[in-house]
Amino acid sequence: MTERESGEKAGEKGVVWDKDIDVPEKWIQFVDDNVLAKLPPGTRVKNISAHGVSYWTRTAELQTEQTDGSLLSFFLKVTQNDNGKGMVSGEFVSMTALHNTAPKLVPVPIAWGTYATDSNIHFFLCSFVDMTDDLPDPNKLGAMLADLHQRTVSPNGKYGFSVPTYQGTIPQRVDWQDTWEVFFSNLMRRILDHELASQGPDEELKQLSKTLFEKVIPRLLRPLETGGRKIQPRLVHGDIWDGNTSTDAATDLPVIFDATCLYAHNESKSDDPIHNLAKQEMRYLAEKYPEGYEGWARENGELPVVQICLNGPKICIGGKDEL
Repeated sequence: MTERESGEKAGEKGVVWDKDIDVPEKWIQFVDDNVLAKLPPGTRVKNISAHGVSYWTRTAELQTEQTDGSLLSFFLKVTQNDNGKGMVSGEFVSMTALHNTAPKLVPVPIAWGTYATDSNIHFFLCSFVDMTDDLPDPNKLGAMLADLHQRTVSPNGKYGFSVPTYQGTIPQRVDWQDTWEVFFSNLMRRILDHELASQGPDEELKQLSKTLFEKVIPRLLRPLETGGRKIQPRLVHGDIWDGNTSTDAATDLPVIFDATCLYAHNESKSDDPIHNLAKQEMRYLAEKYPEGYEGWARENGELPVVQICLNGPKICIGGKDEL
C-alpha cells in the first residue's frame, strides 16, 4: 500500500509544506514487538523502509518471509500522542467496515495498536498493495463505490459511526443522529470551530456560517427527509479524493485507502479544500440561493446534494502563514 496523498506536494522525504513531520523517523527504522505480534506466526522480517509520504504520520513497508518461504510485504503507519491514537483506531475500524463489504476495493486491515517500546507511539497495519502512479478508472471506481453504498445500510438507521474518525488530525463529530440535516450541521460546526481556533476570528466567515446554518442547510437538506421523502444512511469512505485513491498494479482495479468512514448520505463527500475555497463555496450558496431549497428546486427541478469542504490544510497544519 502506498501513501499517495501528499506525493505530488511533498518535497524532500519527511517534509511537507516545508514543515517536518512531527513523528520522528526512528519509529519506522525497526519493527516494534507489538507490531511483530500482529504479523502471521513465524514471520521473519527481512527489511523495514520508509514508503510514501504522509502529512502527519510516518509510513513504511515491511518486507517479510513467511514460514513457507514466500515473500510478503505489509504497510505500516505510525502516529504519536492521543490524537494519533484516535486517528489509527478510527482508520482501522473504517477500513475493516469497508473491507467486510468490498474486499477488492481496499487493502486488508490487520491491526492497530500501541508500541511496546513507547506507549505514546501508535500504529496501523494492513496488507501492502503495489499501486501505480495512476488514478483509478473513474467508471470502475464509480461502479465499485455504488455497489458499496447499495450494500451497506446503517445498522441502526441513523447517521454517524461507531467510533470517532478523523479528517486529517481533526476528529469528526460522529455521534448518531436521526436526520441528515442535524448530522451534517454537526460535522460543519466541528470543522468551523477548529478553523476559528486555528486561524483566528474572521467576521466574513462568521456571517457566512450564520447564513449556512440558519438558511442554506435547513432549506437544502430538510426537504430530503420530509414530505414522505427518506434517506437511508450508507457507509461512505469519507475522504475520497485523488490522494486517497489509486490503481492496484496487479489487478488493474481501483483501490481506496485512508478511510474516515461515516454512515451518511451516499453522495456526500469531503474534498481537498482550502480555507478561502470553503468561504467561496458558502458565499456562492448564500448568494445564488438566498431562498434556500425553494430557489434551488425552482431552478433545477430536483433535490440537491450539498457538498461543502469539511477540512483544509491550514486547519490541519495549524499556522496562518504556512501555505
